Amino acid sequence: MTHIVTVAARKGGVGKTTIAYELAYLLDAPLVDLEFDDGSATRIWGYRHEARLRAPLLDALERGTPPRILTGYHKPDLVPCHPDFQLNQPEADAMADILTDWAAAWDREYVVIDTHGGGSPSGDGAIAAASTVIVPTPLKTKDLNATESMVREMPDYPLVLVPSMVQRVPPAAEIRRLGSIVHGTPITVAEPVPYVRGIETRKKRVAITSEDPTPKANVEFVAAMHQLASFVKENNHA
Repeated sequence: MTHIVTVAARKGGVGKTTIAYELAYLLDAPLVDLEFDDGSATRIWGYRHEARLRAPLLDALERGTPPRILTGYHKPDLVPCHPDFQLNQPEADAMADILTDWAAAWDREYVVIDTHGGGSPSGDGAIAAASTVIVPTPLKTKDLNATESMVREMPDYPLVLVPSMVQRVPPAAEIRRLGSIVHGTPITVAEPVPYVRGIETRKKRVAITSEDPTPKANVEFVAAMHQLASFVKENNHA
């Protein structure tokens, strides 16, 4: 059985794509990129739609067959997105069925899906299809507001809140607020992923977790991502 892991948030700039990229690599999972804006996993991977005649995601939706997965070296396998997906994305229920069919056809243990920051019909479909929904949540007021809205909207979904881009000394008030957001729900809060200076300007395409030896500045981040990958495995085999 394939487990679909969707990474989603109701706000951009929360570390969503970085977490999806690294998690897909660690889980040896194809990364289905549903982020149609620039700054996506597709761009990080090195795929440029301007240089291609075909659009694998759009072609697959038109044909009704699973897209071909691009193989990565020291980075996740990829189904790249395309800007035109924004205007051609299926509605949520249809997208959920499509992703479930693709996952079954690929027969991989995990499939990771990155979504458009702020929500979208295709993203809601990816959430509906998932056995685990990773919700990156920086400990900041606006980001917590967005996460709280998502929790209120989806309290019975398999959400896992991941404090992301966390400073070495996190603010106590925001930690308490995060606890209050999930209080009385079955939603889990995973271990935090620390802020690492330089990730925002990193030019390498390979996954951070693929580098050996790990640069000293990235050690805590890499450890946190391994911990999150282990959590996902345990969560799906409980």
